[in-house]
Amino acid sequence: MTQRRLPGLARSSARKPAPPLDAERFGLLAAAIAATLAMHLGHAPWPLMAALYAVLAGRVVTRLRRPGKIPAWLRLPAALALLVAVVALYGNVFGRQPGSVLGCGLLVLKLLETEHARDAKVALGFCAFVLMSALLFGQSLAFTALVCVVMVLLLTALVALQPAPLPGARLRSAIATAARLAGLGLPLALAAFLLVPRLSAPLWGAPGQDQTARTGLSETMSPGMLTELLTDDSPALRVVFDGAPPAPALRYFRTLVMWDFDGTTWARSGFLGASRDEDVRIDGSPVSYEITLEPTDRGWLPALDVPLAAPEGARLTGDRVLIMRRPITQPMQYRVRSATAYVLESELEPQARRRALALPDGFNPRARALARQWLGEGRRDETLVRAALDLFHREFTYSLSAPELGRNSVDDFLFGTKTGFCEHYASAFVFLMRAAGLPARVVTGYQGGWWNASGGYLLVRQSDAHAWAEVWIEGKGWRRIDPTAAVSPERVELGAAAVNAGDGWAQSEWMRALRNRVDLVNRLWTQGVIRFDRLRQSGLLTSFGVSDANPGDLMLALSAVLAALLLAATVWAIRPGSVSHGDAMDRAWARIRSRLARGGIESPASEGPLDLLRRARAASAPLGDRLEPLAKDYIALRYGTETDTERRRRFLHAARRFRVPRRPN
Repeated sequence: MTQRRLPGLARSSARKPAPPLDAERFGLLAAAIAATLAMHLGHAPWPLMAALYAVLAGRVVTRLRRPGKIPAWLRLPAALALLVAVVALYGNVFGRQPGSVLGCGLLVLKLLETEHARDAKVALGFCAFVLMSALLFGQSLAFTALVCVVMVLLLTALVALQPAPLPGARLRSAIATAARLAGLGLPLALAAFLLVPRLSAPLWGAPGQDQTARTGLSETMSPGMLTELLTDDSPALRVVFDGAPPAPALRYFRTLVMWDFDGTTWARSGFLGASRDEDVRIDGSPVSYEITLEPTDRGWLPALDVPLAAPEGARLTGDRVLIMRRPITQPMQYRVRSATAYVLESELEPQARRRALALPDGFNPRARALARQWLGEGRRDETLVRAALDLFHREFTYSLSAPELGRNSVDDFLFGTKTGFCEHYASAFVFLMRAAGLPARVVTGYQGGWWNASGGYLLVRQSDAHAWAEVWIEGKGWRRIDPTAAVSPERVELGAAAVNAGDGWAQSEWMRALRNRVDLVNRLWTQGVIRFDRLRQSGLLTSFGVSDANPGDLMLALSAVLAALLLAATVWAIRPGSVSHGDAMDRAWARIRSRLARGGIESPASEGPLDLLRRARAASAPLGDRLEPLAKDYIALRYGTETDTERRRRFLHAARRFRVPRRPN
């Protein structure tokens, strides 16, 4: 008995297997993955990323030599090694950093088994997800633009996966198509950004929040710790004043107060009592202003010295430091009032006095001897301060290239190197004051900034980080003393850029000026995009009579916008002259017919190539001779059964160069 085969099974068995990716498409996919990994280099551990790039490069080399998947007995141990590495580095696989790094590793492992177009499309889909996760770590305008460029590369790889040859012209066409697709998606992306209801807190806010500071000041200070900040030109905060900005010499932004010294490092530990209004006597008018602070992953809020009250969600400590209840992981905006002329704590409590005089035993004997010498000369209070400042002014040099100091760091600095920057001078000055019996403490924050007249705000960069001192004088309270100003007055008057600039064009005067002016665009991006939160979204429909838009109102508005976009796209598609001209072959032949028409040889759409060739030859034999190879190539390529890639390329090139003399009027 003859077994009858079902038609569906017959067709399935006759179906040809999908061809493997050619070298060009596989290379484009690998480039897209490599570019996606590059977006995570700023936060991922470099040894692991170097290993992933090595695996990626090895896969590309082996694929070029011999197509085929990497065997499963190699892929499975690699996946296990990736999981073990992430857990060893982070302790788990949950949270922003471990999750994104795991995604990068899985993306590279996906390439090990990618061999056909279907695998490549899956890899590109996952690639887009991993790329978007990079925005959890940075949302600056420049970084977002880079992410968009990589997204166009992903779209290019996706377009190139279509079943057609991929010579150079085809690759350029794929890039152009990807750019058009990205542009067409912008209105939809803008509508989603504005109208999709936002959560009150980001999804990545709770589990696995990384606790390492991205940038900003640390709660400890020792000689050399600020060097990295002082050479970092990234913005730290932007300040908009209600009135005129204070003079450069008053632009001290208080961030941390350091009381405890162990011989090498100053720290703020404990002593975080609440502030009291009676501790501050204001001289003159307070300054009101608004600060936009860049993310630091710490809870300190810089404020003009000294703040009078805490903004919402923060508290003001007894040493006039503003502290948030949670780390700052997104750009934050807050308003403060500060006094730039004041008397702070005219009466010092005994506990605070003891803490402001404490010094560790067995450190810096020569500095102690110098302080005793000043006391023996009858110096007290202001005269002690003047003696230390005169010493710095006569014999010391300001430089970021300060030599390393030993165990007795203050002695090494005062009697040895005599070269340093703000933290060296603040540390040595406070030590000398305490050794002489004058209560003193170290304050760190920012000093200076660049006034952007066009935007009306003060730009303070990380390179404006500064350390100064406060001494307590009977009847006058805590007074700010900046010993760095005794060595380098231009540091205070002209700003950090005047004294911290390094060599090379990147640190040149005109380059710094350009970066400062371009920051106006960055500020607009921060205000309009990064800080577009749920509160601002709820007031988005005020112009349409909805004062406080709820999620239902937003979804209704989004539906209306989508309907309008769909209607606009439909009208554009059916506009006169918008009929598709087919693929590249048809468009090339239509171009030839159009040029013949301008030369007086009209051709209806129904006329075939051979009939058009006969009429062209009848009108002009030389014209017919030039048209004949084009017509034959078009017939063979359009109606033939085989694809000749080289002949197609020659035809498209010749069609672009085909010219017909215009018919005389």
